[in-house]
Amino acid sequence: MTDLLAATAALVGIPSVSHHEAALADHVESRLRSVPWLQVDRVEDNVVARTMLGRPRRLVLGGHLDTVPANHNERPRIDGDTLWGLGSADMKAGLAVMLELASTIAQPVVDVTYVFYACEEVARVENGLSRLFELRPDLVAADAAILGEPTGAQVEAGCQGVLKLEVTVAGERAHSARPWLGVNAIHRLGPVLEVVAGYQGRQPVIDGCQYREVLQAVAICGGVAGNVVPDSAAVMLNHRFAPDRTTDTARRAIEELLAPVLDHDRGDRIEVLDQAPSAPPGLEDPLLARLVAAAGERAKAKLGWTDVAFFSERGIPATNFGPGDPRVAHAAGERVVRSELETVHRVLSDLISNDAGGPTTAEGR
Repeated sequence: MTDLLAATAALVGIPSVSHHEAALADHVESRLRSVPWLQVDRVEDNVVARTMLGRPRRLVLGGHLDTVPANHNERPRIDGDTLWGLGSADMKAGLAVMLELASTIAQPVVDVTYVFYACEEVARVENGLSRLFELRPDLVAADAAILGEPTGAQVEAGCQGVLKLEVTVAGERAHSARPWLGVNAIHRLGPVLEVVAGYQGRQPVIDGCQYREVLQAVAICGGVAGNVVPDSAAVMLNHRFAPDRTTDTARRAIEELLAPVLDHDRGDRIEVLDQAPSAPPGLEDPLLARLVAAAGERAKAKLGWTDVAFFSERGIPATNFGPGDPRVAHAAGERVVRSELETVHRVLSDLISNDAGGPTTAEGR
């Protein structure tokens, strides 16, 4: 088998900061076009390779090509069984595993679609996977999907949804020497912040996975001048909600939470700046259930948001499983260890190579 740590280092050595993935996409495309059993398509800087064996089920193995900007860690460095470098965990280790599987397994028991896509680390509207669903949905159609996001070689099921909200409160301007003639909007944010700071999120258990909802103030603004009582102030909130809620029900829950400290007659308001849906665990799917069993540990809830939501929105069960510690993703000390690469490769290789006698009546795609 290929030295997966060295293969990951080679990918880390090809810069691919978001919006600049072309060189890495070229490399991946060249590798995959040399494999005779794959049909390869490229849409912008998104590369898709598929087996076309007529199997009754199709599995997507997906991963993003891009990284965040470098933090003095753009050069890969191998120290024993550890690779250090930008994107080593998030998620070029997962890409290395995908390339190895695509290049070596000619007769999988399920048809496999390998999806390498751009712009995951930036705004959701720019996401390469979203572009594929928009421009070529046939390329990403499947019965189940596994994304190689860093999970420490454990299954992290589904994902929490995200709401980014701006809460604006109104006041009335006055000279700061005579504040009693006005209403200080920044001061009026105090009760809002107290409610947010005291938030006790739900922790629902779904398919055996415990999610944990959170609400955080992440930015604040207000003020006119150094001698003016401000008439407007705003706080940006970031809310992560569990998969048993939609974006609408999550938004209504936050509105109800803040209602006692807002005065809409005065002009206070809540605006949704961005939102992303949650994704249920999907572990009832036979392929994903086999993945959990092969990984050898009970699946955990994915507390962040990942691109599994793109699949879940379209009725395709999806989960996260890849090498690398998610806690070091985007950090200067980003790294991945050999054992996790080899574990993920072994589990996925077994999943797509060995028929466990599961259902074969699902609609082929």
